[in-house]
Amino acid sequence: MDLNNLIDLLKPVVLEAGYEIMKVYRNGAKAEYKDDGSPVTIADKLSEEIILNNLKTIAPSIPIVSEENTSSHINTSAEKYFLVDPLDGTKEFLDFNGSGEFTVNIGLISNNKAIMGIIYAPNLRQMYYGLNRKGSFFENKDGEILSINVNKNKSRDIIAIASKKHQSLKTEQWLAERNINNIISASSSLKFCAIAKGNADVYPRFSPTMEWDIAAGDAILSGAGGRITIGDSKTPMSYGKPNYKNSEFIAWSGLKIV
Repeated sequence: MDLNNLIDLLKPVVLEAGYEIMKVYRNGAKAEYKDDGSPVTIADKLSEEIILNNLKTIAPSIPIVSEENTSSHINTSAEKYFLVDPLDGTKEFLDFNGSGEFTVNIGLISNNKAIMGIIYAPNLRQMYYGLNRKGSFFENKDGEILSINVNKNKSRDIIAIASKKHQSLKTEQWLAERNINNIISASSSLKFCAIAKGNADVYPRFSPTMEWDIAAGDAILSGAGGRITIGDSKTPMSYGKPNYKNSEFIAWSGLKIV
């Protein structure tokens, strides 16, 4: 399947999912809690249903792993599979007075690498999509499409981006050790998009994440010239782990972080 064509097919899917999410958001979302204590809402379930039904039509031969439906436990050694987070940033979604930085995420994995990603922020009406090492794009609420690239300006002070809800002492120490004092915050997968767009340079993440949390953002960041590595190493993030759990990682713009 041509991946550019796949993105074109997925755009209306994430828009439809976002539309249903916003209906719940405006009416006041209520949460249930999963066994691990994380919240889930009817919006997660509606979005997932829309995405899964469409993916089965668009690419019936490609397996799907979704945050709310991991019971299938597909063989992640498969050459290709989708990773879906139907509503990333549920805590932000539940905070009606917050930033509204929640997203719909679809990533495509091939040979343990994220090769395609699409992210839609329905409250902000912003869409990001890209292909690993082949370009990434930002589509604003007016439908204008802009090519995006990571910051390569070495004279600019390094800008870190960190989670609003999952900040940690280890993150603070890591930034302090590198004399990085310019820190902005964002929620959900929009942190990867901020680096891809050149608005930030590095995102260290030491608290737990799952593969579906980062796959779409990984592909978009790579398409814009950045990368995600395991810890401070040069080892790229890989997918297909039996429990879908990521190790600690750093998302980079590509600039050398001292």
